[in-house]
Amino acid sequence: MSEIMNLWHSITGIVTSSDIVTLIIMAVVAIGAGFAMQGMGSIVTATFGALVLFGLANFVRGAIAGKSATTLALTDWHNLLAMQVQLLMAYAIAFAIVIAIVHTVRSIVMR
Repeated sequence: MSEIMNLWHSITGIVTSSDIVTLIIMAVVAIGAGFAMQGMGSIVTATFGALVLFGLANFVRGAIAGKSATTLALTDWHNLLAMQVQLLMAYAIAFAIVIAIVHTVRSIVMR
């Protein structure tokens, strides 16, 4: 039970400690993935694609801010390699929930 609570705290930590621009990027990517998804059977693929797109969007955000692209890419790669599985799972669960909600609402409205 403590592992579930640790995962829950990681998810709430992502939402509460991220800046507003990161949260907007997360929302746009998740909503777009929810609209692009064909059926609930592709939730894993949509979540993986959304996570990759979120990482690329954050890279572009850093590059636009004036940081060196090569240094930023190297730093991001090292941060990805050092990321804990629990944090990655928290991001995946957060994205999957939002994607599933958006897809369900879209399916109900489009009937």
